[in-house]
Amino acid sequence: MKLDHTAKGVYAIAATPFHPDGRLDAASVDRLTDFYLGCGVTGLTILGIMGEAPKLEPEESLAITRQVVGRAAVPVVVGVSAPGFAAMRSLARNAMELGAAGVMIAPPSSLRTDEQIVTYYAQAVEAIGEDVPFVIQDYPLTLGVVMTPNVIRTIVQNHPSCVMLKHEDWPGLEKISKLRAFQAAGEMRQISILCGNGGLFLDFEMERGADGAMTGYVFPDMLVDTVRLQREGRRDEAHDLFDAHLPLIRYEQQQGVGLAVRKYVLQKRGAIASDAQRKPASGISATARAEVDYLLSRVGRYDRRARL
Repeated sequence: MKLDHTAKGVYAIAATPFHPDGRLDAASVDRLTDFYLGCGVTGLTILGIMGEAPKLEPEESLAITRQVVGRAAVPVVVGVSAPGFAAMRSLARNAMELGAAGVMIAPPSSLRTDEQIVTYYAQAVEAIGEDVPFVIQDYPLTLGVVMTPNVIRTIVQNHPSCVMLKHEDWPGLEKISKLRAFQAAGEMRQISILCGNGGLFLDFEMERGADGAMTGYVFPDMLVDTVRLQREGRRDEAHDLFDAHLPLIRYEQQQGVGLAVRKYVLQKRGAIASDAQRKPASGISATARAEVDYLLSRVGRYDRRARL
């Protein structure tokens, strides 16, 4: 079940469940996997930024990969970004042996020029092997690395194993249009484009040519419905559903507290036993929790799934 350029739908970015004392919560890994599958996702992405990957021991990363891949009946993409290529290669090769569909690689924040970015991905492919399908994570707001459409095209053309772009630029709608124009003109291979940023612009990203979402919004079932409605040409219905959730999506996007908000709602939805993060971490105050509860009640007026 290797990842390829035809990937569509919603790949949920998975949180990593922990006990309050910081231990990995293996039981909640299964519980959360089942929750995502029950929401109708097309695939899962684990060990990303939302998954607190840098806080995990290598053995824990492999244990989570083994557990999720063994339980999920959908493709699983594994985040393998690392400071060095040795660690990246080890996790990527082991993840693929465990049955992962592909890997996701984010550029290090030290990259500044187009040449540096292109060279980095060439070295990453050399490290993990050309037989491993990979996803470019384009997230300049957090990573600080700006990839132009031309740079992305160069990476795609240089490496057949590049099959997907996780698009998280902001503003980024014109970037999607430019990449699809490259493809229409025969100037770039076809790739899958799934969008992140909490789904903040998914309504219009779909209309610009995105294939779906790869993000961690706590109602992946809503994202699934929005993508489906857009594909069916039911534009107003898609926007109405999306707009009902937009205040909560916006609240989640706050830097520093977004993961705490997501884990709080995932716990309320019964997907995980605890909203704990592994330290260092920032929590949310009682006031913030009350605000989230209020937003859920507002969303619940339109979408009963938010009536928690």
